[in-house]
Amino acid sequence: MTTISQSLEGKHALVCGASAGIGQAAAYALAAKGADLTLLARREERLKPLAGELASAGAGSVRYLVADLDQRDELEERLKKLLFDHGPVHIWINNTGGPPAGPLLQATESALESALGRHLFAAQRILQLLLPGMTEAGYGRIISVLSTSVREPIPNLGVSNLTRASMASWSKTLSRELPSGVTINCILPGFTDTERLTSLAEGIATRRGVEVTDVQDTWRGDIPEGRIGRPEELGEVIAFLASPAASYVRGVCLPVDGGRLRSI
Repeated sequence: MTTISQSLEGKHALVCGASAGIGQAAAYALAAKGADLTLLARREERLKPLAGELASAGAGSVRYLVADLDQRDELEERLKKLLFDHGPVHIWINNTGGPPAGPLLQATESALESALGRHLFAAQRILQLLLPGMTEAGYGRIISVLSTSVREPIPNLGVSNLTRASMASWSKTLSRELPSGVTINCILPGFTDTERLTSLAEGIATRRGVEVTDVQDTWRGDIPEGRIGRPEELGEVIAFLASPAASYVRGVCLPVDGGRLRSI
């Protein structure tokens, strides 16, 4: 019996939200497998030094694209130029920050439109740009970074819960429509040590009149592994799903949460 390579040499990966957190960790994990990288985020001051670091970490080549998923016409034009200049994208890490916290009952229509625009509408447009190249190459990996709220809604993250669930349904529907060789999957991060999680902890601490460490201790107490996850752990799972070794994994939402979810 032969083993299946996890090398990504010769594969071009577009990593959205690459400037920090799970997106950045995914970029490092893909670089270690030899992928060519295009990093997409809004903050050039973070992307520029990161590109140099990733080149040293093993990436075949690295470039960055400054773009905002809220500005979809501009995003489309920049991605078209990327494809023209550098050829098809084989791996797309679909990752962007969640909307502000708050109960769904208080969410405005504009808040819903903004969240769905940044996630669902942007994803649909990117998909339609990248899919022809993936199909022609016979290799495509689409990996969306969502949340465990897809399975169990998280209190006070109403708009985020709704948006992540819509993305999971989008992915599952596409898993039945995409051609052979082009897979789509989601990962569902649990509590992971990112800027976003720190911000959420600070907001909860302020509302409750407690210390941030108290909030974090409560979270840890609900995780069988007894700790907050590291972005690198998510990055490694993403890199596996992007590899040839995951060619028969399709249409799944994979929790990476230290066992916190109570549902199957």
